[in-house]
Amino acid sequence: MQNPRMDSQKAEIAATAARMVVEEGLEYGPAKRRAVRQLGLSARSALPGNDEVEASVVDYIELFCADTQPGELAALRKLALLWMERLDLFRPHLGGAVWHGTATRLSDIYIQLFCDDPKSAEIALIDHNVDYEPRTVAGFHGEPVEALSLHSACAELGEIVGVHLMVYDHDDLRGALRLDAKGRRPRGDLAAVRALFEA
Repeated sequence: MQNPRMDSQKAEIAATAARMVVEEGLEYGPAKRRAVRQLGLSARSALPGNDEVEASVVDYIELFCADTQPGELAALRKLALLWMERLDLFRPHLGGAVWHGTATRLSDIYIQLFCDDPKSAEIALIDHNVDYEPRTVAGFHGEPVEALSLHSACAELGEIVGVHLMVYDHDDLRGALRLDAKGRRPRGDLAAVRALFEA
Protein backbone atom coordinates (compact mmCIF):
# COMPACT_ATOMS: atom_id res chain seq x y z
CA MET A 1 0.00 0.00 0.00
CA GLN A 2 1.30 3.48 -0.92
CA ASN A 3 2.33 5.79 1.90
CA PRO A 4 0.75 9.22 1.13
CA ARG A 5 3.32 11.03 3.29
CA MET A 6 6.20 9.39 1.43
CA ASP A 7 4.55 10.14 -1.92
CA SER A 8 4.13 13.83 -1.07
CA GLN A 9 7.74 13.99 0.17
CA LYS A 10 9.01 12.45 -3.07
CA ALA A 11 6.89 14.94 -5.05
CA GLU A 12 8.42 17.80 -3.02
CA ILE A 13 11.94 16.48 -3.70
CA ALA A 14 11.11 16.14 -7.42
CA ALA A 15 9.75 19.71 -7.61
CA THR A 16 12.78 21.17 -5.79
CA ALA A 17 15.18 19.13 -7.92
CA ALA A 18 13.37 20.25 -11.10
CA ARG A 19 13.96 23.91 -10.20
CA MET A 20 17.69 23.19 -9.79
CA VAL A 21 17.81 21.31 -13.10
CA VAL A 22 16.22 24.23 -14.96
CA GLU A 23 17.79 27.18 -13.12
CA GLU A 24 21.27 25.78 -12.46
CA GLY A 25 21.74 23.14 -15.13
CA LEU A 26 22.21 20.32 -12.60
CA GLU A 27 21.88 16.69 -13.62
CA TYR A 28 18.99 14.74 -12.08
CA GLY A 29 21.07 12.72 -9.58
CA PRO A 30 22.92 15.66 -7.97
CA ALA A 31 19.73 17.76 -8.06
CA LYS A 32 17.79 15.11 -6.12
CA ARG A 33 20.54 14.82 -3.49
CA ARG A 34 20.81 18.58 -3.08
CA ALA A 35 17.01 18.91 -2.88
CA VAL A 36 17.00 16.46 0.05
CA ARG A 37 19.59 18.59 1.88
CA GLN A 38 17.82 21.85 1.06
CA LEU A 39 14.51 20.50 2.35
CA GLY A 40 16.23 19.36 5.56
CA LEU A 41 15.27 15.73 5.00
CA SER A 42 17.17 12.62 6.05
CA ALA A 43 19.90 11.50 3.62
CA ARG A 44 18.11 8.12 3.63
CA SER A 45 14.86 9.62 2.31
CA ALA A 46 13.26 7.75 -0.58
CA LEU A 47 14.10 9.60 -3.79
CA PRO A 48 11.77 10.15 -6.73
CA GLY A 49 12.65 8.38 -9.97
CA ASN A 50 14.09 10.27 -12.93
CA ASP A 51 10.69 10.05 -14.65
CA GLU A 52 9.11 11.94 -11.74
CA VAL A 53 11.82 14.60 -11.86
CA GLU A 54 11.42 14.91 -15.62
CA ALA A 55 7.65 15.41 -15.20
CA SER A 56 8.37 18.15 -12.64
CA VAL A 57 10.89 19.74 -15.04
CA VAL A 58 8.18 19.85 -17.74
CA ASP A 59 5.76 21.47 -15.25
CA TYR A 60 8.39 24.01 -14.15
CA ILE A 61 9.24 24.95 -17.74
CA GLU A 62 5.54 25.39 -18.62
CA LEU A 63 5.03 27.59 -15.56
CA PHE A 64 8.18 29.74 -15.56
CA CYS A 65 9.99 29.39 -18.91
CA ALA A 66 7.30 28.97 -21.56
CA ASP A 67 8.44 32.13 -23.40
CA THR A 68 12.17 31.40 -23.49
CA GLN A 69 12.61 27.60 -23.41
CA PRO A 70 11.52 26.73 -26.98
CA GLY A 71 14.15 29.09 -28.45
CA GLU A 72 16.84 27.81 -26.09
CA LEU A 73 15.99 24.21 -26.95
CA ALA A 74 16.14 24.95 -30.69
CA ALA A 75 19.58 26.59 -30.30
CA LEU A 76 20.91 23.57 -28.38
CA ARG A 77 19.48 21.15 -30.94
CA LYS A 78 21.14 23.16 -33.72
CA LEU A 79 24.49 22.92 -31.91
CA ALA A 80 23.97 19.20 -31.31
CA LEU A 81 23.22 18.72 -35.00
CA LEU A 82 26.46 20.50 -35.90
CA TRP A 83 28.50 18.09 -33.76
CA MET A 84 26.56 15.08 -35.03
CA GLU A 85 27.31 16.10 -38.62
CA ARG A 86 30.99 16.49 -37.77
CA LEU A 87 31.00 13.02 -36.21
CA ASP A 88 28.68 11.38 -38.74
CA LEU A 89 31.20 8.58 -39.32
CA PHE A 90 30.61 7.30 -35.77
CA ARG A 91 26.80 6.86 -35.99
CA PRO A 92 25.95 9.68 -33.54
CA HIS A 93 22.70 9.58 -31.57
CA LEU A 94 21.39 12.47 -29.49
CA GLY A 95 19.99 11.66 -26.03
CA GLY A 96 19.10 13.43 -22.80
CA ALA A 97 17.13 16.64 -22.31
CA VAL A 98 18.09 18.12 -25.70
CA TRP A 99 16.55 15.08 -27.44
CA HIS A 100 13.50 14.81 -25.14
CA GLY A 101 12.72 18.52 -25.32
CA THR A 102 13.23 19.54 -21.69
CA ALA A 103 16.58 21.34 -22.19
CA THR A 104 17.16 24.99 -21.31
CA ARG A 105 20.15 27.28 -21.90
CA LEU A 106 22.07 25.66 -19.00
CA SER A 107 21.64 22.07 -20.23
CA ASP A 108 24.53 20.03 -21.60
CA ILE A 109 24.36 18.05 -24.84
CA TYR A 110 24.76 14.24 -24.71
CA ILE A 111 25.66 12.40 -27.90
CA GLN A 112 26.30 8.67 -28.06
CA LEU A 113 28.78 7.43 -30.67
CA PHE A 114 28.81 3.81 -31.88
CA CYS A 115 32.30 3.06 -33.15
CA ASP A 116 33.94 0.06 -34.80
CA ASP A 117 37.15 1.13 -33.03
CA PRO A 118 36.62 2.86 -29.65
CA LYS A 119 39.71 5.05 -30.12
CA SER A 120 38.63 6.33 -33.56
CA ALA A 121 36.39 9.11 -32.21
CA GLU A 122 39.15 10.37 -29.93
CA ILE A 123 41.61 10.37 -32.84
CA ALA A 124 39.11 12.36 -34.93
CA LEU A 125 38.91 15.05 -32.21
CA ILE A 126 42.71 15.19 -31.98
CA ASP A 127 42.99 15.47 -35.79
CA HIS A 128 40.62 18.47 -35.70
CA ASN A 129 42.46 20.12 -32.77
CA VAL A 130 39.42 19.85 -30.51
CA ASP A 131 40.24 20.19 -26.80
CA TYR A 132 38.45 17.55 -24.77
CA GLU A 133 38.64 15.79 -21.44
CA PRO A 134 38.36 11.99 -21.35
CA ARG A 135 36.50 10.49 -18.40
CA THR A 136 34.59 7.37 -17.49
CA VAL A 137 30.82 7.55 -16.92
CA ALA A 138 28.02 5.05 -16.34
CA GLY A 139 26.55 3.69 -19.59
CA PHE A 140 23.05 2.50 -20.53
CA HIS A 141 23.12 -0.38 -18.06
CA GLY A 142 25.48 1.09 -15.47
CA GLU A 143 28.59 -0.28 -17.21
CA PRO A 144 31.67 2.01 -17.43
CA VAL A 145 31.82 3.91 -20.73
CA GLU A 146 34.40 6.40 -21.99
CA ALA A 147 33.12 9.95 -22.40
CA LEU A 148 34.91 12.71 -24.28
CA SER A 149 33.75 16.03 -22.81
CA LEU A 150 34.32 19.34 -24.57
CA HIS A 151 33.03 22.92 -24.56
CA SER A 152 31.38 24.47 -27.60
CA ALA A 153 30.27 28.08 -28.08
CA CYS A 154 26.58 28.60 -28.82
CA ALA A 155 26.34 32.06 -30.39
CA GLU A 156 22.52 32.12 -30.28
CA LEU A 157 22.52 31.65 -26.51
CA GLY A 158 25.75 33.52 -25.76
CA GLU A 159 26.76 30.46 -23.72
CA ILE A 160 29.58 27.92 -23.71
CA VAL A 161 27.79 24.57 -23.76
CA GLY A 162 29.12 21.27 -22.45
CA VAL A 163 29.07 18.54 -25.12
CA HIS A 164 29.60 14.98 -23.92
CA LEU A 165 30.41 12.24 -26.42
CA MET A 166 29.83 8.76 -24.99
CA VAL A 167 31.82 6.14 -26.91
CA TYR A 168 30.10 2.77 -27.34
CA ASP A 169 30.92 -0.30 -29.38
CA HIS A 170 29.10 -0.54 -32.72
CA ASP A 171 27.27 -3.67 -31.48
CA ASP A 172 25.65 -1.67 -28.64
CA LEU A 173 23.54 0.29 -31.12
CA ARG A 174 20.65 -2.20 -31.33
CA GLY A 175 20.05 -2.20 -27.56
CA ALA A 176 20.37 1.59 -27.46
CA LEU A 177 17.25 2.05 -29.58
CA ARG A 178 14.79 0.08 -27.40
CA LEU A 179 11.83 2.19 -26.35
CA ASP A 180 11.91 3.53 -22.80
CA ALA A 181 9.28 2.97 -20.08
CA LYS A 182 7.10 5.70 -21.62
CA GLY A 183 7.29 4.14 -25.07
CA ARG A 184 9.59 6.90 -26.37
CA ARG A 185 12.73 6.51 -28.41
CA PRO A 186 15.51 7.20 -25.87
CA ARG A 187 17.76 8.80 -28.50
CA GLY A 188 17.70 9.85 -32.13
CA ASP A 189 20.11 9.68 -35.07
CA LEU A 190 20.94 12.51 -37.48
CA ALA A 191 17.78 12.03 -39.55
CA ALA A 192 15.59 12.02 -36.41
CA VAL A 193 17.20 15.22 -35.07
CA ARG A 194 16.79 16.96 -38.44
CA ALA A 195 13.14 15.88 -38.40
CA LEU A 196 12.65 17.71 -35.07
CA PHE A 197 13.31 21.00 -36.89
CA GLU A 198 10.89 20.16 -39.68
CA ALA A 199 8.24 19.30 -37.10
